[in-house]
Amino acid sequence: MSATETAPEITAESAPAVVPTPRVPLTRRAAAELVGTAALVAIVIGSGIQATELSKDVGVQLLANAIATVFGLGVLIALLGPVSGAHFNPVVTLAEWWTSRREGGDGVTAREAAAYIPAQIVGAIAGAILADAMFAEPLVKWSTHDRSAGHLLLGEVVATAGLVLLIFGLARTQRLHFAPVAVASYIGAAYWFTSSTSFANPAVTIGRAFSDTFAGIAPGSVPGFIGMQIVGGIAGLALVALIFIRPEKSSR
Repeated sequence: MSATETAPEITAESAPAVVPTPRVPLTRRAAAELVGTAALVAIVIGSGIQATELSKDVGVQLLANAIATVFGLGVLIALLGPVSGAHFNPVVTLAEWWTSRREGGDGVTAREAAAYIPAQIVGAIAGAILADAMFAEPLVKWSTHDRSAGHLLLGEVVATAGLVLLIFGLARTQRLHFAPVAVASYIGAAYWFTSSTSFANPAVTIGRAFSDTFAGIAPGSVPGFIGMQIVGGIAGLALVALIFIRPEKSSR
């Protein structure tokens, strides 16, 4: 789910960081992205496992999963946003890189994106393994939950486009301080209004393939989801350009 510069000024996430960020050394920012993504995936998978153990009602299971994700994501953005921008999402990182490249902002550079994205993927896999370990599940067991249907892929386009539109819209209107609540709330809503339950994140999608539990996704479904998330990210940036005025470049 970026911002860059000095607190409490704000720029963008899924396109300029989620929360205002001072220039922290890249190793620390990459570590924050790894830890944050790991925690996010552990929350998603762990709450899914817990929900299935406590209830046999699929609606209740999804509700429990969604509520845990909303609160967990909000806390992680608030905590780690000042360090790395709290992307936890390769689409967000790439969107911020592209936006800063096109508009000359203070978003992540290509070098920084090249550090963030592997950290996010490794973190997602680690988070899946951690969640499985906490619930005595096999540490790595490929998910058998097929999610390849066309309507689910459309759901991922919509979910990711909405996420990027939200983050960049907040950035362009100088309201990124609302990101912890706004992004978490959007993901919670998208759990329910999208057919795919809103993965909206390539790293999280990869991590969820490592767990054959409620929140899992079959490895064969992963490429389609990631492809549609990228399409959604592009669509979200196009909507931002259409709806919001481009911010003035600061003179130095």
